[in-house]
Amino acid sequence: MTQTTAGAKKRAPHTGGLIPSEGQGRLGAVPSGELTREPGARLLGPGSALPRTRRLTAFAAAAAVLPLMTVVMVQVREHLDLESVLLLYVLAVVVVSVLGGVLPAVAAAAAALVLSTHYFTEPYGHWDVTHRLDVIALVTFVLVAVGVSVTVELAARARVIAARERIEADLLSRVSAASVGESSLVDVLTQVRDTFGMTSVALLAGGPTGNRPVGLVGAVLEGRPVIFADAGDGMRLVAEGPELFAADKRLLQRLAVAAARAWEAQRLAEEASRARELAEVDRLRSALLAAVGHDLRTPLAGVKVAVSSLRQPDIEWSEEERAEFLAQIESSADRLGELVANLLAMSRLQAGVLSVHLAPVALDEVVARALLGLDHGVVDVDVPDDLPHASTDDGLLERVVANLVDNARRFAPPGIPVQVAGALAPDRRSLRLSVLDRGPGVPPEQWEAMFTPFQRLDDRGGPGVGLGLAIARGFTEAVGGTVEPSATEGGGLTMTVTVPVAGQVGT
Repeated sequence: MTQTTAGAKKRAPHTGGLIPSEGQGRLGAVPSGELTREPGARLLGPGSALPRTRRLTAFAAAAAVLPLMTVVMVQVREHLDLESVLLLYVLAVVVVSVLGGVLPAVAAAAAALVLSTHYFTEPYGHWDVTHRLDVIALVTFVLVAVGVSVTVELAARARVIAARERIEADLLSRVSAASVGESSLVDVLTQVRDTFGMTSVALLAGGPTGNRPVGLVGAVLEGRPVIFADAGDGMRLVAEGPELFAADKRLLQRLAVAAARAWEAQRLAEEASRARELAEVDRLRSALLAAVGHDLRTPLAGVKVAVSSLRQPDIEWSEEERAEFLAQIESSADRLGELVANLLAMSRLQAGVLSVHLAPVALDEVVARALLGLDHGVVDVDVPDDLPHASTDDGLLERVVANLVDNARRFAPPGIPVQVAGALAPDRRSLRLSVLDRGPGVPPEQWEAMFTPFQRLDDRGGPGVGLGLAIARGFTEAVGGTVEPSATEGGGLTMTVTVPVAGQVGT
């Protein structure tokens, strides 16, 4: 990952922004430390259980409700004793406490104490309390009101803490349970940014040349306060955004560790993927050497024997014998040419450099060219000449047909021809070309393995290097078609090639 610059602009000393040292303008130069704070920033209470708006609402409710209660109770003062009045005030204090916490509740209790002393203790309208029992009742009221307020405040804090812990646990579990993939680290960093309202978040990994960013979400780190969290193993999480306090810092620390684990898991997954690729390359190389070694030696040996025989100076060969040797040389050369063509075709497929030219093509003409030179007793062709044209590459489709017919001929019983049939699909949007034989067939569980390069049926040897079906599928998919195996009715194997119709049916 390219190292991301953090910006080298200098800021006024009072801003507290990220200021790299001279010559250091990258994330790797970010100094370690705690939160950098801008002077004058408002700090919310680290344990605040209720927002400020609710506290202000509670003060307003106390200012409105207590005088209203007092006016109503004064009207029926002759029918109320002091204890009943204080109980009603306690109820009001509890409501204020639930609404805004302990501070508004204490203020409401103090106001209720003043109001009950002035309006509900004798002599009415004075601040003197003449009865000892009234003093005890008022003191008890204050203690109960403050105690209830504190209890309600603690319960509210406990509820907030419990809810926060549930949210944190859910967040951490979702981060930990995320599947390992290319975006797993980005997902964790995005979760950190969204959870804390950050501008940008990055994970730094230590190295011989300094810290380097292995993941970055958001804008380049520059400007506002920067938060650091140790992620372990020489890694750090760097975030830019609002300041955090104790509980948020603990959560950020856990998320930093989760981000480091996601990066490590992602790195290990990439290494495992590369190892699997190398193992597959090694397997293909071994299969190629084994298959090509066998198929090269056989035709080369035939050529060598024929040429050596013809060059014998002490032997006079008849014209028929010379023709037989020349036919053997020609046949061996054809096998070598086919082998080289298959290897080149497979290399083009695997390299993704196959050239495809789609055009309207007559299916019967493609089949005729693919079977050119074969005995009509070997292949039975039924491809109507009035079929709509197919949208395909005629050269690639010709090679597909030739490979499928050649594969079918190898396993067809002697004297029973391979059948090639073409037809319009029921949806009238595609053409189907079937190549079927009456050979031993292939179990359905081995159908997919047939298309593996260098794979021979049941590993039973025979001519070819096991590339014919692999090339047939690759070429068919390259022209937008499919090739699927199925069981031939009565025994054998059927290969069905499906290609799209060019334009409208009948054109």
